[in-house]
Amino acid sequence: MRFTLATVITALPFFIDAAPRLAKQRGTAVPLSKLSSLVMANQGVVNFEALNSHIAATTAKILHGFDNFEKNTGASHPSAMKGALKRDSGALPFVSLSDPLGRLFGTISIGTPPRNFAVLFDTGSSDVILPGPQCDNCDGHAIYNPAASLTSTDPGLSFSINFVGGASSFGNQYTDNVTIVELMATDQTLGAAAHYSEALQIWQFAGDGLLGMAFQSISMFDQSPFFQTLVSQDQIDEPVFAFSLEAPGPEIYLGGTNPDMYTGDFTWVVIIQQGHWRVNIDSVVGNGQNVLSNVPGIMDTGTILILGPSEDVATLYAAVGGIPVPSEPGFYSFPCDSVPSVSFTFGGRSFPIPAETLSMGAFGNDPPQCVGSIIAGTTVRTWIVGNAFLSSVYTAFDVANLRVGFATLAAA
Repeated sequence: MRFTLATVITALPFFIDAAPRLAKQRGTAVPLSKLSSLVMANQGVVNFEALNSHIAATTAKILHGFDNFEKNTGASHPSAMKGALKRDSGALPFVSLSDPLGRLFGTISIGTPPRNFAVLFDTGSSDVILPGPQCDNCDGHAIYNPAASLTSTDPGLSFSINFVGGASSFGNQYTDNVTIVELMATDQTLGAAAHYSEALQIWQFAGDGLLGMAFQSISMFDQSPFFQTLVSQDQIDEPVFAFSLEAPGPEIYLGGTNPDMYTGDFTWVVIIQQGHWRVNIDSVVGNGQNVLSNVPGIMDTGTILILGPSEDVATLYAAVGGIPVPSEPGFYSFPCDSVPSVSFTFGGRSFPIPAETLSMGAFGNDPPQCVGSIIAGTTVRTWIVGNAFLSSVYTAFDVANLRVGFATLAAA
């Protein structure tokens, strides 16, 4: 950016305010808000169109992370299937934000002077992405304009993502100050998109963008993710962040764990490989029966579902009496008045999936059947464990020790 002397003098108060580094924080709670729901409004009926879009988007995001992993490290990701990105899904990595489903958003500010944006805190990706000044299909979203920020720099780098079938996204990389409450990451790399898919229009997606919370090895930019930047700049006391996605108030806690949000001890599980937050699931238990053992699972706050390989999910539902939903591949149902019992075991400890999140809502009415939030058909060799499970536990992500911890939520 070029500045005249008058511009610099006028902006001097912003530089004075921004110059001192903030004291290291012991822990910062960021409230999260739910902007939409799982089912069709006021009907309690499952929205299959929105769910299918969400599944395609989540899978595309994870596959794109695998592609970035290979590009950044030179090694294939062990859960990637050869040629998996070359499919005709029509989904973009960013479209993981575009479903009208019940995900949680928080507020960040970027630039000098700061401007607020509503973002999805996503442990299934690693980059900060926002609509840029030339972004199409972005009416109604808050726009990141690097020319309006005194702390923005342009490294002259672009980004472009292409999938078979014509779906694409592209834009430019910048660095700027990214702040959450009182935590500031300076010179944080972010992407200003020049294109959002149609599914990201404001009437389908109320947030503005995405803030990835995974590791640099799956970053599209091969740059430090926001939280790791906070750690490297000594902005927080402890290199841990944690999510509470239910009452007594959904939040992400940066710099440790919030003792008001959980009870008892954590069960810690070391991640299988740095990249995604992927851990071993000791067992998947259905109606008291050990159905699956030692399956990998990515802990992904960017999806509201639980996605699994087709064979695994079919085996689970066969064990609990679930049946395929007609004309909706990958979906299974069960009687609404007889929701099965399903739990995941981590580190030898069982964590049940509550009936209210295992059942997404009804379809049909004679007799009424409810659709399960565990869905088959991912094109990756891993489970993707989203908020249908994560909302039932307090989850901590330990960057320094490369592990995920689960604890019992505090009573509302």
